[in-house]
Amino acid sequence: MLDFPKVTVTGKGTDHAKSGHPWVFEGEVTGLEGVPADGELVNVFSNKGRFLGTGYYNSSSKIRVRIISTNPNDRFDDEFYRRRVKYALDYRRTVMGDDFRNARLIFGEADGFPGLTVDLFEGVLVAQVLCLGVERIKDLLFEILCGILPDYGVEVRAVYERNDVKIRELEGMSQYKAYWRPERFGITDTDRGRVIIEENGIKYDVDYINGQKTGFFLDQKYNRAAAARIAKGKRVLDCFTHTGAFALNCLKGGAEHVVAVDISETALDAARYNAVLNGYTGDRISFVQADVFRMLTEMAESRSRDYDYIILDPPAFTKSSSTVKDAYRGYKDINYRAMKCLPRGGYLATCSCSHFMTDPLFRKMLDDAASDAAVSLRMIEHRAQSPDHPIATMIPETDYLKFYLFQVV
Repeated sequence: MLDFPKVTVTGKGTDHAKSGHPWVFEGEVTGLEGVPADGELVNVFSNKGRFLGTGYYNSSSKIRVRIISTNPNDRFDDEFYRRRVKYALDYRRTVMGDDFRNARLIFGEADGFPGLTVDLFEGVLVAQVLCLGVERIKDLLFEILCGILPDYGVEVRAVYERNDVKIRELEGMSQYKAYWRPERFGITDTDRGRVIIEENGIKYDVDYINGQKTGFFLDQKYNRAAAARIAKGKRVLDCFTHTGAFALNCLKGGAEHVVAVDISETALDAARYNAVLNGYTGDRISFVQADVFRMLTEMAESRSRDYDYIILDPPAFTKSSSTVKDAYRGYKDINYRAMKCLPRGGYLATCSCSHFMTDPLFRKMLDDAASDAAVSLRMIEHRAQSPDHPIATMIPETDYLKFYLFQVV
């Protein structure tokens, strides 16, 4: 075991670590031997002296230690990180197959890289770092990725850092977004930060500099394909369309007509562009700028039956446990109204991307909404995020996306 500073934790912290969860919270720390710098490695022990793991220390964070290994023989040298990156890439190559070129390559704690996200868009890596320890080694990790991705058939054309999120400040880091070593890739100040990708046979213009998160939501890839499988001949209302992904999948699946709705005109501009990019310029798709809650309310009150398929893919209504009750009401409200707007035998696709809105709670909400709407739900599919966003069963935070397909009867 390497001689790092020693952190001792409570019985609760010990149980947490022994269960496989990598976080040690500040209230679980009972002792500190040595003087670790923030972002450096420490060894974690139980109050009975049992070794629990090695992880990144940060006195500025409520997550005081993020454990990256429970093996006392690990050396944490360049080869350690190379093996771990290769392990993550081998997994994606296996589970994503031909979809590997546009996939999440690193999914934080689920891949043993706490707070690190790396998405691949046709040779462009878009990264976000939320852990100070990983921030200190990010250059090494980017070098490793650029060095071994050609072995997987991918030549890296750019690496862009989307570190423009407030949570970095809570970890003692500044916010910024910028190309990593742009001169290495011949990138100039005139670069627009756009790349065309293809998913499920549909092309998208990805704005990885100004788009949400890393520029495109890869986690719904196979859920979009599932939604498209039942779209043939349907009149579809795609709510919270964002860049139009569900709408375009349904068109490709043979929908008679799709109305794509979003409150953001910027999002609708992107959706329109993506529609044109795929040759959908006729009268099969239209775009509406509207508040989805208000629109569904008006449709329900007027007993509208203009659609026989409604898709609900809202942003997260809660990002903390303290607002779950409010989120429950929000999810119930839109699902209730969508159910009221559908004819008997209509179809509903509904999602939640919040970890705090657990699957049992989401299911209860759907049952409550159906009861209030005086309908029954016939489940077609129940899905989660695509497998390039792996769910580590010992880390509940990695299990966040719920996707359901129902017939409303």
